[in-house]
Amino acid sequence: MYVVIISAGRTGAHLANLLLSQDHEVRIIENRKDVLGWIHKELPSEVVIEGDPLDPTVLEQAGIRQADVVAAVTTSDEMNLVQCYLARTTYGVTRTIARVNNPRNAWLFNDTFRVDVAVNQASIMATLIEEEMNTGDMITLLKLRHGKYLLVEETVQAGAKGVGLAIKDTHLPEHCVIAAISRKGEIIVPRGLTVFEEGDQVMAVTDAEGARVLCELFEVPEIPAARTNGNGHS
Repeated sequence: MYVVIISAGRTGAHLANLLLSQDHEVRIIENRKDVLGWIHKELPSEVVIEGDPLDPTVLEQAGIRQADVVAAVTTSDEMNLVQCYLARTTYGVTRTIARVNNPRNAWLFNDTFRVDVAVNQASIMATLIEEEMNTGDMITLLKLRHGKYLLVEETVQAGAKGVGLAIKDTHLPEHCVIAAISRKGEIIVPRGLTVFEEGDQVMAVTDAEGARVLCELFEVPEIPAARTNGNGHS
């Protein structure tokens, strides 16, 4: 894969190093003298293209017409939007990724400016917190369709209401399918009559709503600690 990165700041440099370690071809464009002073120590010289990322000559030198992906990761939302728009409309790049610096500008990062993927750190953190709060001890093994669906693993806890319940009686949501059950070292292919047992490791393909239902089935709700008054009594 050929990737052109706009901006050699810490984010761009780290991204370039990761992609290079995965054997992708990378070019990174930078024109700030202070950044160029250290970026050549971080990356191979042939990877770094010096010049204005809005200069067509510089973009051509970076091989933008051959790029599979352009990643605009500057500290300016306006610049990132312009770069994505140019990449798609002028140079025919098929995939664009843009960094969102100000969460208030996130609504602009859509197909109007030809942004395929917007990396909004505030939104990512909020999603991670929400997932952690909603899924308890559930482990996410894989995200599918840009995170809309998940492959998850959940252990059936002692005392959970799902213990002794057959799959056909769980009334799981439409987008929640039990894929496999690991029980005492053996893999069980689930059927409608399969009954959940304590300690089962259940793997499922599900959306967020299904994940919530699985948590309710297989985990035991925590009982809030009793509040005490100043004398230590309830």
